[in-house]
Amino acid sequence: MAIDTLNTTHTGASRFGEKFVDADGFHIRYLEAGQGEPIIHFHGAGGLHLYRSHELLAQKYRVILFEVPGFGNSPANERSQSVEDLGQTMAEAVSRLGIDRFNLMGNSFGGMLALWTALQATERIHSLVLVAPAAILPENHTGPQGLSPEERTKRLFAHPERVDLPPPLPPEVRAKQNAFTRRLTTPSRDELEARMASFQPPVLVVWGPDDRMIPSEMGRVYVEKLPTAFLVLLYDAGHEADADRPEAFADLVTEFVERGAEFVVNRRSGVVHP
Repeated sequence: MAIDTLNTTHTGASRFGEKFVDADGFHIRYLEAGQGEPIIHFHGAGGLHLYRSHELLAQKYRVILFEVPGFGNSPANERSQSVEDLGQTMAEAVSRLGIDRFNLMGNSFGGMLALWTALQATERIHSLVLVAPAAILPENHTGPQGLSPEERTKRLFAHPERVDLPPPLPPEVRAKQNAFTRRLTTPSRDELEARMASFQPPVLVVWGPDDRMIPSEMGRVYVEKLPTAFLVLLYDAGHEADADRPEAFADLVTEFVERGAEFVVNRRSGVVHP
């Protein structure tokens, strides 16, 4: 089962504990705070970051932020060959925490991983939140590899000055993560879309109109292919919409988790500046 607690990170309204769980041959790090219905989160290609939106959600839910094997200080992941493999590993990690049904959330690379995890464990998914997912990309898309840390930050956030940015990754960690994400294979788009067509749990697709990584127009593709998907463009947000607009994002996800297939966009104003 899980876990050994190493320390806690105090982040204002909530206290996230650093823990580990053994699953599928991996020793997987995660951060956890809050009580109630579980929300599982998968991070983007830059690695695990704790945002204010997570703190706000942890006031009402049990929020678990996984660090994917091969990221951060974990050993290089040479075993996972595909996103499907990785999704099976992450689903097992959730099971090892004693969680059967859950809400699943991921952004960018984590959105792609969350989608494939959900497609393989549909009966366990209460709801799915995809933030600028990288599962379906426009033609001639170029990734962030090769960008300087400064340019990468500008591409990720509409307002970097509003975000409590983590320190830059050591070059060897970034190289390890980049090599891993490049190596992972993904099924064809035809196969993905065929499986999306039969996915019934409610899906919320969130995009920032100022996204400079993946254009927000791609959100319509997910709504077309997923029968119970809703698309929300979060005003004044970039690729990391959950970091750019934490209050509005947490409010939106709370509304969605509570209402599911009867989701109606919350009409209350979100707060732009934390």
